[in-house]
Amino acid sequence: MTTTTPSIDLAAVKRRQQQTWAAGDFAAVGATLQIVSELLCEAVDLRAGTRVLDVATGSGNTALAAARRFGDVVGIDYVSALLERGRARAIAEGLPVDFQEGDAEALPFADASFDAVLSSFGVMFAPDQERSARELLRVCRPGGRIGLANWTPDSFIGEIFRINARYVPPPPGLQPPVLWGTQERLKDLFGDDVASLTVARRSFVFRYRSPEHWLEFFRAYYGPTVKAFEALDAAGQAALSHDVLDVLGRFNRSGDATLVLPSDYLEVVAVRN
Repeated sequence: MTTTTPSIDLAAVKRRQQQTWAAGDFAAVGATLQIVSELLCEAVDLRAGTRVLDVATGSGNTALAAARRFGDVVGIDYVSALLERGRARAIAEGLPVDFQEGDAEALPFADASFDAVLSSFGVMFAPDQERSARELLRVCRPGGRIGLANWTPDSFIGEIFRINARYVPPPPGLQPPVLWGTQERLKDLFGDDVASLTVARRSFVFRYRSPEHWLEFFRAYYGPTVKAFEALDAAGQAALSHDVLDVLGRFNRSGDATLVLPSDYLEVVAVRN
């Protein structure tokens, strides 16, 4: 594994990220992504009784999907408000999920505690990629499976991240989250600690009333978008809106006034050595 650039204050980055994900209401966005978690649980061939950890669970999409398959499930995240939403969802559906507050880079569990360790668009955002990968490996038992859904660099979401970074630059040297959406980076992160690494390219399709509706929705609910607009003056907000609407138009496949927009991600299944 490569080492993290020492000049970056990763603790400070993490604090800012925590504030970012607490902004807006990611649960509203997460609710539209549920199909990704269902497909991920199928990809890892989740069995009833499996001990499952969902890392960076947010409002619980993947944890709940695992619980629907009668797994013994823990969901962990560092945003307490999102965990409360996950608990409310679990109660509403009658699903037994243990939601706990914690850090993807320092998982509060013993070695080899879980049969399956999952994360959907979650762990990829941890600032110290090597450390979070080591934690996924550490808590997964030998022969267990690590299942991930990660946006790819060339996806629509990857393009949105690049646009945001032009207006609100990340700390110098910080590795882009979408590196988790490349097979090369995954091999670098997991190395010889996995017996196999299977990657499938999938598309999640955003379906909204219009491109403007997508932008309005994400400005209201998606923390990174909320924070990007908050950091800009009126002129900057107008320019960012223009650039986002431009990429929405380029990726839109609806053929009408609505938005039907595919964004590629990698569905990853790694078997722990």
